[in-house]
Amino acid sequence: MAKKIAVINDLSGFGRCSLTAAIPTISVMGVQPCPLPTAVLSAQTGFPSYYCDDYTEKMEHFRQEWEKMGVQFDGIYTGFVASETQIRRIFRFLDTFYGESTFLLVDPVMGDEGRVYKLFTPELLRRMKELALRADVVTPNLTELCLLTGADYGELGRMKGEKEITEAAGELAEKLMESGPDTVVVTGIRFEDAQSGERMIGNLAVDQSGRRLSAFPYIGGSFSGTGDLFASIIAGGIARGDDIFRTMDLAGEFVERAMKDSAAEGVERNQGTNFEKYLGMLLPGR
Repeated sequence: MAKKIAVINDLSGFGRCSLTAAIPTISVMGVQPCPLPTAVLSAQTGFPSYYCDDYTEKMEHFRQEWEKMGVQFDGIYTGFVASETQIRRIFRFLDTFYGESTFLLVDPVMGDEGRVYKLFTPELLRRMKELALRADVVTPNLTELCLLTGADYGELGRMKGEKEITEAAGELAEKLMESGPDTVVVTGIRFEDAQSGERMIGNLAVDQSGRRLSAFPYIGGSFSGTGDLFASIIAGGIARGDDIFRTMDLAGEFVERAMKDSAAEGVERNQGTNFEKYLGMLLPGR
């Protein structure tokens, strides 16, 4: 029987992000994604205009109906959260479905490039940190790692070398692990290669066994949904029982190929990446 992951995130018609990224990615890995939408949007919020149907009050109906069905989940994976009320709904969901045989992966979508997203009030940030500390695995970028640990992003942002920035990120990840998560995968670490001077971007996985950096040439720019794709592969790999470091390598390579393809075709960043043609990379046994 296929493993099941409850995926709590929004559904956007355009933008290749959130649930439209998570569902095909987790499915092709041989794991069943069970979506719990927090909102339904005509397009992701980076577009100049979009319609949003807020599902905050409907989230509890999903929990109640799934509880009636007696379903069990091997994993629970949360992404973008838009309000304190949604986090309270997630905590209620965890009270029902999160047990000893279930992992919780939190992708703490709070900001990027040293900036916090506008909707994140101090109270919402506090509640997101509380959610992250309950997780088994957290996948923050550097900005979010600083928000979760109280560190100064400006100091990390000035670091250019691989050794110094990965050492600093690793120490912050271990600090976060002291309060809750067993594994932290820090995404989007940019640095210059010491030998060639080439710009690189990497991901750093930290658990009780140590640290591992996986890096690729930085093509520049960004695309909608790459963080969702990465976190979804991590979640699918955990459900399959795959090694976390190998899963991180796979996720990084998958996202890199999708970004290169999209950059070559001149895809506009809000449209997301051409990831569909690379889904075969994620098949079990590959």
